[in-house]
Amino acid sequence: MSLRRFFHNLGPGLITGASDDDPSGIATYTQAGAAFGLGTLWLMLITVPLMAAVQEACARLSLVTRRGLVRNLATRLPRPVLWIGVGLFVLINAFNLGADLGMMASSAQLLWVLPQWAYLVFFAAVILLMQIFLDYKHYAEVLKWLCVSLFAYVIVAFAVHVDWLNVAVATFVPQIKFSKEYLLILVALLGTTISPYLFVWQSAQEIEQDRGDHDGIERILFLRRQDVAVGMALSNLVAWFIILTAAHVLFVSGMHDVNTPAEAAAVLAPIAGKYASWLFAVGVIGTGLLAVPVLSGSAGYAIAEAANMKRAGLSKTWNQAPLFYSLIILVTLLGMASTCLGLNPIHALIYAAVGNALLAPFLLLGILALTEDKKLLGNQANGPFSRVLLWVAFLAMAGSLVLWVVLR
Repeated sequence: MSLRRFFHNLGPGLITGASDDDPSGIATYTQAGAAFGLGTLWLMLITVPLMAAVQEACARLSLVTRRGLVRNLATRLPRPVLWIGVGLFVLINAFNLGADLGMMASSAQLLWVLPQWAYLVFFAAVILLMQIFLDYKHYAEVLKWLCVSLFAYVIVAFAVHVDWLNVAVATFVPQIKFSKEYLLILVALLGTTISPYLFVWQSAQEIEQDRGDHDGIERILFLRRQDVAVGMALSNLVAWFIILTAAHVLFVSGMHDVNTPAEAAAVLAPIAGKYASWLFAVGVIGTGLLAVPVLSGSAGYAIAEAANMKRAGLSKTWNQAPLFYSLIILVTLLGMASTCLGLNPIHALIYAAVGNALLAPFLLLGILALTEDKKLLGNQANGPFSRVLLWVAFLAMAGSLVLWVVLR
């Protein structure tokens, strides 16, 4: 397969992976490196196969059934339970969206000082207009170039003194501390990598995508596994480097608690100097412009699928799906309202990651039940490898939450 053909075959998995390194992810990874040095690097290695397994299961479920994740769950759950779950999902997404917008606004103030509310309104308006009037796939392809600024963290790692032997040990040998602070950051890291909104988004995009070919299901699933593996690996590679650079720039200098975008931007100072804030702001704004539509869009898909709406999806125009787009606008406004809680922007993003971690185990159980069903998926039901990874993902999410609660 040619390199050009390889990249042509990348789709929802790559976009999903890119959107996972959102402002919430940047803040959580930076805080992890600042607070615990190299002590959480090992998790970024473990979460790659777990993320890939979960996203592949969501993709496979939708490709075979031609229904989104929530619509499949609706066939198994009592309606009250389904709507409670959807309601929690939407609220967590709205809070995460608001935290992302807040971080984008605070970062933009590093470039040009304007009131935060002005940036909030501007970014929300721009995102909504592009969601409604542009094809998301092409919109995302443009924004991914803004996210290239995240690779500045890779450059920093080679611009400062790094003991690569210690880094290798920290990556391959878990260094677990049974303290509430450490477990909280582990929960947040799991929540910002194995995130419920990515499950719903992946499955919805498999339905939306017009493949324009006649490949059989086996061929399509092979390409999707390839797409998901590349997307999740790149996502976690960036996360690994953010933790690494934060550890070597912030942790070693004694800055163990990051409270402002300016402090987070200091990670890039070794290569950008006085322009570190600019580079950081571009990265946050770029990832936010990519991730916020995924958050609001996945909330819209969840409600639409639960309500069995016939006309829904970002492939539709406003005239074709006005209710669906109205839901997206409502979720965005709810997210903007959550910024009025007055939370520190960095800490709000970490809380958003924890919120995702709280919901993820329940959704993972649902995904497991659906993808184990041979009556539903036939010979595309889970094989031994997928089954083990999905159970490990569930146990990791649930176990870390239980430990954190016990040690609080």
